[in-house]
Amino acid sequence: MPKLPVLSGAEVVKALEQFGFELVRHRGSHAILRKGGTGAVVPMHREVKLGTLNGILRQAQISADDFLKALD
Repeated sequence: MPKLPVLSGAEVVKALEQFGFELVRHRGSHAILRKGGTGAVVPMHREVKLGTLNGILRQAQISADDFLKALD
């Protein structure tokens, strides 16, 4: 598994939007994105912890390799 970079919540949302996810709502410090029946909750922090990022990718059913390609 490749090493994931430290990203902000906004950067994670931007990358997920490249996979077809749409922002459903943003309430408080969390953004909820959805693509069909798959959803992901992203904390809008300056730095999203790596364990949290792995959980977001699991929710979104995206591999770390694909996610890293979307960042480039």
